[in-house]
Amino acid sequence: MYICLNLKNIIMQNQEQEQQLSPEEIAVKREEMLEFYKSSLIYLKAQSEYEDMLLKLDETRFKRTQIQMQYAIMANQSENGESEESEDTKKGSDFDLEKRSLKKQ
Repeated sequence: MYICLNLKNIIMQNQEQEQQLSPEEIAVKREEMLEFYKSSLIYLKAQSEYEDMLLKLDETRFKRTQIQMQYAIMANQSENGESEESEDTKKGSDFDLEKRSLKKQ
């Protein structure tokens, strides 16, 4: 409750100050604000370039990690494929050694 009343009081004070300023004073305040924002642009542009560079670095790291994962998956598949092939050849050689006979009816 106190916060709401305090906020209303602050808003009313700001409105009273605006009403008390002459048009010339308002123009001066606007110029001051414009100058402040223009001087801040230098820092904002530098921050924007910094953020863009960080984004590029993160994208590059992600791509590199993704490629490494693909290589690991391919290597794992090729290792599994070789072991399966060697098991298949062992089974095939065992199968050749066994004699099959037909069922008698």
